[in-house]
Amino acid sequence: MSVDPDWLDRDTVADRLRTAGCVFAEEEAELLLAQFAGPELELALLDRMAGEPLEHILGWAEFAGLRIAVGPGVFVPRRRSVLLLEQALAHLPRHGVLVELCCGAGGLAAAVAGGRADVTVHASDIDERAVACARENLEPRGGQVHQGDMESGLPTALAGRVDVVVANAPYVPSGQIDLMPVDARDHEPLIALDGGPDGTRMQDRVVAAASRLLAPAGVVVVEASRAQAEATAARMLWRGFAPEIVTDDEVSGTCVVGRRSVR
Repeated sequence: MSVDPDWLDRDTVADRLRTAGCVFAEEEAELLLAQFAGPELELALLDRMAGEPLEHILGWAEFAGLRIAVGPGVFVPRRRSVLLLEQALAHLPRHGVLVELCCGAGGLAAAVAGGRADVTVHASDIDERAVACARENLEPRGGQVHQGDMESGLPTALAGRVDVVVANAPYVPSGQIDLMPVDARDHEPLIALDGGPDGTRMQDRVVAAASRLLAPAGVVVVEASRAQAEATAARMLWRGFAPEIVTDDEVSGTCVVGRRSVR
């Protein structure tokens, strides 16, 4: 149903969003009204009611206090990944080197580069659209973005010199993709969601890449679900890392931190 856009005030927009099933209708209404007006506002509202992610409509996602540019077909950073950021920063020494693999829009790398002028930050993703967004987010903050599968696009000089490898690699089990919310399932790329039969396939590839990239005292930090964290930790152990599961109920975040085992 179309409504004269001149009558689209906050309450009207929120009511229509709520009717469409948006849980945070009031907050979303405020964001749409702050960015759009007139016919553009109604088009944005119709897109959101049809299930398009709010962040794709706005062109940005809030992450760790930053506006991270995102576009159609690019994975949207989640609040729970703040735990991943905290763990990466906790293990990153002064003048250290951090690499974000499977970086998507590069939110993690951008947050590190924006808050730590002393460190060197690289990010990598295989998807061309994600790389374009990551460059917009990271390069103005002094980082570098590369396109390639895992570490294949990174400078070869990084091998054995990286202090922290961090990744929010795809970890949704293949059989659970259809159970995801429509805005993620239908508008984010499958390559950024599907983690294989048990959700750990891409995590294992990240850890394998980390074993080649990390310095002897380096650390790998991988996001996981609470249910699969033990399986993720087992993958790390098999790859020669001593894993630690870290959780944060406030942001509903879980990650596994891996340190090289002494053999």
